[in-house]
Amino acid sequence: MASQIQQNLEQKNAQYASSFKEGHLALPPAKKYAVVTCMDARIDPAAAFGINLGDAHVIRNAGGNARDSIRSLVISEQLLGTNEILLIKHTGCGMLTFKNEDAHAVVEKQLGASGKQELSGLDFQPFPDLEKGVEDDVKFLKESKAIPDSVTITGWVYEVETGKVRKVA
Repeated sequence: MASQIQQNLEQKNAQYASSFKEGHLALPPAKKYAVVTCMDARIDPAAAFGINLGDAHVIRNAGGNARDSIRSLVISEQLLGTNEILLIKHTGCGMLTFKNEDAHAVVEKQLGASGKQELSGLDFQPFPDLEKGVEDDVKFLKESKAIPDSVTITGWVYEVETGKVRKVA
């Protein structure tokens, strides 16, 4: 039996697909840029950052983390022609609220020894300072040999309280 969430997905998708007219869009993003941002449910990248369907790649993960995004960014640039990266972290991010030790303790408590063993070397990559987190990730991308020097990289903070963005790096 399908869960309420699965039923909602099917119903909303049927409504969406009934008037869908964008199947002609090209595979590469039309505006040739990629956005790296957090998976936080309070962020709607399309609405908040003016991204129309087909405009850009949007890569989401916990904390809008550059290291976790590198594989997707290389594909975006090298195979699909993007030439700019907007890295956008946000206020109130959960990644500001814990240290690696805290996350490992929760995993061990909830998943037991098998979970602890499987994730023992995992760096959850929390960051204690929002602006420094943006600056560090922009620096990582700019220094990465996987990202060409010709790619424009900027770092931003999205304020979940106001919906505004501000440039940090």
